[in-house]
Amino acid sequence: MPTPQKTAQIEDLVDRLSRSQLTIIADYRGLTVDALQGFRARLRPLDSEFRIAKNTLARLAAERVGVDGLEPQLDGPTAILFAYGDVVAPAKAISDFARTSRILQIRAGVMNNQVITPSDIEAISSLPPRDELLGKLVGLLASPMARTVGVLSGPSRSVVYLANARVEQLGGVSVEAAD
Repeated sequence: MPTPQKTAQIEDLVDRLSRSQLTIIADYRGLTVDALQGFRARLRPLDSEFRIAKNTLARLAAERVGVDGLEPQLDGPTAILFAYGDVVAPAKAISDFARTSRILQIRAGVMNNQVITPSDIEAISSLPPRDELLGKLVGLLASPMARTVGVLSGPSRSVVYLANARVEQLGGVSVEAAD
């Protein structure tokens, strides 16, 4: 029977796992406290957090949330990154930190209650940021509409050009005076 303190920790992990858009499990063995604090500071503006977790409690929380297949990754010192908003920026941040520190090792991740591999996390980190993707999508959607407006306004524009040409041909006499 877990103690009330451990039950509260499990509930906290369940809450974080269920709210998280992307969860990344990493081995932090060998990192200094300063390095961890610096990395956490980089994650705060990205609506993400990096926490140390006990494997047993993380395993119980994952079972409650409905994540299967995470148990083999919960071995040894475990840190968990929770990304609550955009998933690309935190994935990029942890990939860069793992590359520069050469100590942190990404073990696995969870996205949509499915376990993903470190190579999947690397692929996510190589995507453009969410705002840039949305901008490209809006551009793709707006382009055909702008072309359609151009095509549809063509005949009315031609009538205006024709009327102006006729006015000039008549020597500047307005169309109303010619009637």
